[in-house]
Amino acid sequence: MIPARALLGAFIVFIAAAPFILPEFQVALLNYIGLATMVSLGLVLLTGVAGVMSFGQQVFAGIAAYTTAVITTKYGGSPWLALAVGLALVAMVALFLGAITLRLSGHYLPISTIAWGIAIYFMFGNLELFGKYTGVPDVPRFASPHVTYYVIWAVTLGLLLASANLLDSRTGRAIRALRFRGVMAESFGVDVLRLKTLVFLYAALFAGLSGWLYAHYLRFVSPSAFNVNAGIDYLFMAVIGGASHVWGAVIGASILTLLKEYLKGMVPSGLGASGNYEIVVFGVLMMLLLHRASSGLAPVLARWTVRPQRRRIAFEAPALPRRAQPGTGSLLLEVKRAAKRFGGLVAVRELSFDMRAGEILGLIGPNGAGKSTMFNLITGVLPADGGEIVFQGSRIDGLAPTEIARRGIARTFQHVNLVGTMTVLENVALGAHLRGRRGTLPCARCCTPSVPRRRSFSRKRRASSSASGSPPIYTTPRAACRSASSGWWRSRGR
Repeated sequence: MIPARALLGAFIVFIAAAPFILPEFQVALLNYIGLATMVSLGLVLLTGVAGVMSFGQQVFAGIAAYTTAVITTKYGGSPWLALAVGLALVAMVALFLGAITLRLSGHYLPISTIAWGIAIYFMFGNLELFGKYTGVPDVPRFASPHVTYYVIWAVTLGLLLASANLLDSRTGRAIRALRFRGVMAESFGVDVLRLKTLVFLYAALFAGLSGWLYAHYLRFVSPSAFNVNAGIDYLFMAVIGGASHVWGAVIGASILTLLKEYLKGMVPSGLGASGNYEIVVFGVLMMLLLHRASSGLAPVLARWTVRPQRRRIAFEAPALPRRAQPGTGSLLLEVKRAAKRFGGLVAVRELSFDMRAGEILGLIGPNGAGKSTMFNLITGVLPADGGEIVFQGSRIDGLAPTEIARRGIARTFQHVNLVGTMTVLENVALGAHLRGRRGTLPCARCCTPSVPRRRSFSRKRRASSSASGSPPIYTTPRAACRSASSGWWRSRGR
């Protein structure tokens, strides 16, 4: 087993030495691998971690590529000016499409990404400004091919390290909870739509950087590089490498790029016939691969090669200050004639009660009586059909769960809501999301992990927890983090 830092160092040394020890053709393949890694890394964050499947990331690379091609060839502008303009345009398009797309769910979400991917592809091919389907030739280089190689991989490695730091931070824990535990994350103050939009924007900017570098490296831009098939290839790279693993983007991009290139020559010559037989062989190999490693190759290779790291927990940190508490006996929560209907089924019928500070109040009733529904009404998971819910003198019915959590209401769930890929400590830390203020960019820059990985959930542990009638002991501390002190949180500052 090899330490992770040693593997990273060896990889960086190989990338730095590659132009001196490899033939020019293989160095060109490394360039294509680096460019593809940027796009597939965005899909790792967007699809594998945040749970937003997209088949249209290639269009953001196309927008940046066409922007720099037009500015530098038709208007004589600087490539660096074109980079700024291209990324700004990518950001605007991503925010516009994200505002429309990310509100969808189920199969409507990936279908919508295919739709705008096709639309923008045909826009590239039909506008005279973009050279229609013949493309834009003679895009100037911003540096020599040798320097371009190092720029491509410097950007790629920077994005990989920044993404790894981001996912191991306060914001990263919230992102990792989005895919399967969005309701739980929202109940602890995570703005789910805003965070999905942010990840969508980052993935688009990663693709935009790749598109800008692609245009100046290849010196030619055409619509064929940004069609729907390219989007499927990028998503395939993320899945093969490991859709929820940052370094899986490199593994997937390397395997797909190399296999497609070498099978293209080997299969027809082996069969003694011309044709696209490599696509058939490639499809069979991918099915076998995904059947044996459904989570991708990154976790499999990590188990074989990477030595697990144990991190020490800092217990000596000072405690966080407690929130101001209302006086004992003061009115805390009022529910007035609350009602909720699901079609013809009345789950809650004009229920009224109040709760005072220092009091423990229980709702008792048989299965189906509406107890969980009432909790969902109070915490904003479900909208009330009637009545009022007042917390500390202000109405909260109609507010989003995020806003209700900001006002100081925390909850646990009837069914255990745990993120199985996170440690016990990280799951508890989600409850303290609102106690921190550090954003995504500072988290991406910071190299110190925010929560030590002391113990992960095993499959057996997750199954036994889910089958139990009451939540395990670490879901209650997670809710208590909304108001209680947590020394390790203060010590890390994230």
